[in-house]
Amino acid sequence: MSKITPENIREKAEKYRDYATRALSELIKIRSFSGQEEEIVNFLQREFAACGASEVTVDNFGNVLARLGNRGPVIAFDAHIDTVDIGQPERWSFDPFCGDIRDGRVLGRGAADQKAGMASMLAALRILSESSTDLPFTLFFVGSVLEEDCDGLCWQYIINEDKIVPDIVILTEPTDGKINRGHRGRMEIEIMVSGVACHGSAPERGQNAIYRLAPIIQAIEKLNDNLVNDPFLGKGTVAATRIRSNAPSLNAVADLACLYLDRRLTRGETPESARAELEALMEIQLAGARIEIPAFENPSWRGTTYPTSKSYPTWLLPENHHLIDYAGRCHQRLFGSMPLVDKWTFSTNGVATMGLANIPTFGFGPGNEEMAHAADESVAIDDLVRCAAFYAYFPWIVVGQ
Repeated sequence: MSKITPENIREKAEKYRDYATRALSELIKIRSFSGQEEEIVNFLQREFAACGASEVTVDNFGNVLARLGNRGPVIAFDAHIDTVDIGQPERWSFDPFCGDIRDGRVLGRGAADQKAGMASMLAALRILSESSTDLPFTLFFVGSVLEEDCDGLCWQYIINEDKIVPDIVILTEPTDGKINRGHRGRMEIEIMVSGVACHGSAPERGQNAIYRLAPIIQAIEKLNDNLVNDPFLGKGTVAATRIRSNAPSLNAVADLACLYLDRRLTRGETPESARAELEALMEIQLAGARIEIPAFENPSWRGTTYPTSKSYPTWLLPENHHLIDYAGRCHQRLFGSMPLVDKWTFSTNGVATMGLANIPTFGFGPGNEEMAHAADESVAIDDLVRCAAFYAYFPWIVVGQ
């Protein structure tokens, strides 16, 4: 085994610039909405093997996992390989699934969120598989599924059912060049109000459940202004995101109306405290409203269901944790500067790896967070190269290289 240095890692990452770019382009061309990832999983099975993985498996949930090495600390790199839909097509200035390469960027849905992370992982796997036949660590490169529909469920399955419990998890979600050490938790909440149905031509004969939601919506808007604000993670928030009713027709008064909430939990807030705040609202009490936390029970592309509550914990790696030191050291040696340390605004699979399983987790990934779920999504090719170098060199920092 030749001596591993930052210089030769950077050289090899640059050597695989074109490979990472082409791989990302191909990944974007494969549509992989949540629950529809089979084609991209098949592609990655072949690609992981071609890149030198010791073993490639697809678990019963549908995650694809490539292993390299078989001793020492276990480090997992995660990229979810599902995407959200494209939204309104007219908002895109190019085909969302073109995978075009222009002006130093790769274009298309999933470019930043987060197929770029997978492309960098593939390049890093090539670099590491060439480094030695007896690596002093075990690596898992994970293409996780169904994250956009239920963040962390894929990793709940990996940890609880596949019995793979890494010592370290690195999330490759976009971080704008920073090291991210956590984010707010989130909950989906449903508030249900009953009424009395009647014909829409004589609304006075019934009690409109939709109208009964109106004061609750106003109260929740005010509640949002008064939630806890954490100096690092930011403010807790609550937002009404959807209303539905069970009116039997468009000319009938509804006897049941439901309000959906997106609740973001900052440090110091819990699902229990968030629910108690809602239950304490006079408007909730006067309406006799019911509050429920829905369960996610949708099947994966393999048809596997793994029910879980739609409540995802806040998680935060301590600022003085040794992994933050390792990540800073890796970045300094590779790129000559210390990285900024920050957090995500959105939620990630870290809700399972660290939030539920307490596995030390941090993020470093190609792309900008604001590109996630946006029209005209794209990522810089330079980001792919930098992240490939980081992923290939970081395990050597862990073992004291």
